[in-house]
Amino acid sequence: MPRDAMTAAPSLRRHNLDQVLRHAWDADVFTASDTIAAVGLTRSTTIDVLDELTARGLLAELPNARVGGEYSKGRPARRFTFQSTAAVVVGIDAGRGHVTATVADLRGGTLATSRLAVDPELDSPARRRRAGEAVVNATLTRAKRSRAEIVALCVGVPAPVDRRGRSPVHHDGFWARMNPDFVDSFASWAPMVRVENDATLAAVAERAHGAAVGCDDFVALLAGERFGAGISVDGRLLRGAHGGAGETVAFDRVEGVGSAWGLAPRVVDAAREALASGTLPAGSALSGMDADTLDAKTVLDLAAAGDAGALAVARSVGPALAGVAAVFGSLFDVQRVVVSGAIAAGAGPIIEAAVAAIPDSLHLPPPQIVASTLGADIVSIGAVAAAVESARAHALDLDVFALPEDRARA
Repeated sequence: MPRDAMTAAPSLRRHNLDQVLRHAWDADVFTASDTIAAVGLTRSTTIDVLDELTARGLLAELPNARVGGEYSKGRPARRFTFQSTAAVVVGIDAGRGHVTATVADLRGGTLATSRLAVDPELDSPARRRRAGEAVVNATLTRAKRSRAEIVALCVGVPAPVDRRGRSPVHHDGFWARMNPDFVDSFASWAPMVRVENDATLAAVAERAHGAAVGCDDFVALLAGERFGAGISVDGRLLRGAHGGAGETVAFDRVEGVGSAWGLAPRVVDAAREALASGTLPAGSALSGMDADTLDAKTVLDLAAAGDAGALAVARSVGPALAGVAAVFGSLFDVQRVVVSGAIAAGAGPIIEAAVAAIPDSLHLPPPQIVASTLGADIVSIGAVAAAVESARAHALDLDVFALPEDRARA
């Protein structure tokens, strides 16, 4: 047989397996006819591929429709379902003050979650690695699953991350503490380990489950304590040579923005200025508050309740957000800027003011500014979604899903 023909057959076989598996991963119960309609293969090829995926443990064949009382005439159709619990994925949000782990099935359904607080003042690479391992172990125990069942693991960190999962040197060592080479420390835990910047995972989450579903050009803006941006252009997440695409220290030099500080400290600063200047309207609940203990959530909760002073404070932060959105719109021509993270729940007045303040001199159409609905767990959601992406892309290459005869030879 010619060499080209020898290599073409396995390639076509793999292509067919990939097509059917993609359909099965998202389907409920399905038949060969359903699969043929979805992927366009012949009946004999489809049945052959379904049998192989079943042998690999990725599909299960269900009792036929007649046994289930749903079919009465003719030959009953064979029915299949995807084995979402055949293995697990792990998503980790390794934030500055916490490490949260989620164990999920192959479709991203949560099986268990655990959270461990860490003291940023006593942090070190070794402590952070131990914390990550401990919280994943605890979560596996809660999920009643084992390390051997993990096929993909993703860690989100507040640091730039390059293509190899490593972070560049930071002048005070912060990035090395946040990402103490998790790609190495978890290498023995899973065949696929992915480490990403937390804002990049926010973008993964928004595209999979949030305000950017169906949108190729957008920015997921983690906007709490500091701005961090996950940028998608033409449906591709931007990373950069050192993983620094979306780092926002450049806002130090943008007029009207002034720094990378996020919406929360800006709201607090604006509230304190209003208290100190005595410009709060009569009857505002902010007037009687201690400026030293004031926090952004309190201000935004009051704004949501209609407090005039709190609303004025929140709206005063809008122009800075408008400047951030304008920069991303001008540089990357994005369609949407999604304000993400815990702050998004109360960011409505800020966003309304930002939309009104966004400059009309961008030449390009300005991006929409919208609030995320994914809440404070967005990085965890993105980490799980990224781990599922890895599992989907490489399931057929994993030892756990090899054919029985190949596992026996191994």
